[in-house]
Amino acid sequence: MSLIEAPRSPVQRRRKRGINWEKWGWIYMRASGVVLVVLIFGHLFVNLVAGEGVNAIDFAFVAGKLADPFWVTWDTLLLWLALIHGANGIRTIINDYANQPVVRRILLGAVVVSTAVLLILGTLVIYTFDPCPAGSPADLLPSFCPVP
Repeated sequence: MSLIEAPRSPVQRRRKRGINWEKWGWIYMRASGVVLVVLIFGHLFVNLVAGEGVNAIDFAFVAGKLADPFWVTWDTLLLWLALIHGANGIRTIINDYANQPVVRRILLGAVVVSTAVLLILGTLVIYTFDPCPAGSPADLLPSFCPVP
């Protein structure tokens, strides 16, 4: 016959040293979620409600927004927070459902690589966008670009 410990007896737990990634991931999801709500609704309001609505969205509209440092910062925050928020959510799902360590590592590696690639490409698009590239044929340039 074995003895069962009293329900309120102290439990000896070994605390892992180092950074508690699960705790910081949880905190990030809550904080980024709140900021993303503001960024997303601001984005939707400016693009779909203000002005002429969806009919006004064309190349010139996007070029005008990306010429303003405020909107460049806004779009960069939106890109980074949304991608990392989504990747962290997928990481949680993989940790919950991938039972085999090798499969879990492969899937987590794929999430890290795809997130990094999308962050780099998205950031490059935001910061290197030029609606009037030098040396382009005049017939291919938008009407608001000065003719060389």
